[in-house]
Amino acid sequence: MAAVIPAPCPHRPVSELDDDCLLRRVAEGKREALEELFRRYRVAAYRVASRLLGNEADALDAVQEGFVKALTHLSGFQRRSSFKTWLLRVVSNAALDLGRQRGRREAVSLEAAEVRDANLSLLLVPDESAARLDRAELRRLLDQALQTLSEPQRQTFVLHAEAGLSYREVAEVMDISIGTVMSRLYYARQKLRNYLGPRLSP
Repeated sequence: MAAVIPAPCPHRPVSELDDDCLLRRVAEGKREALEELFRRYRVAAYRVASRLLGNEADALDAVQEGFVKALTHLSGFQRRSSFKTWLLRVVSNAALDLGRQRGRREAVSLEAAEVRDANLSLLLVPDESAARLDRAELRRLLDQALQTLSEPQRQTFVLHAEAGLSYREVAEVMDISIGTVMSRLYYARQKLRNYLGPRLSP
């Protein structure tokens, strides 16, 4: 069977190219393509790492480590999933590894929280309860709630709620079935609501 030759990348600004073209340009040593991939996915990667680690400095380290690992092992990307889902798998694994090495730190800056709290609080905290709490207190409660989950549940929940991945994409990132994703998310939400409910009651 003849090999499929990819179509040449169009001559456009890097911001208008798809991920496949950017990856080909990275392989050719084009720095601007690498910078565009980082710009495109750094927020999603940071959200995932930040929720898994609960610490700005550790999250930034994990994102950097994840990007370095991804870009030095591009040959391992077999295009069975999108580059984004593959990258977030690498970043989330780097975050979990870092968390095991360093232990969880409690301090998270307000600046870091601006990037990441909206999705999770809307999913788990009723509007009227959230309105009574300041950002720092709400963030503290959400981070504590996430720590009540098992590592697989926490990783699954964060990839879906914070990175905005679909069930199928989460399944690809974690190499599990969609049914397992749904089950983990169900039990994760139950645990989080059980933890947050009494603490958010008037």
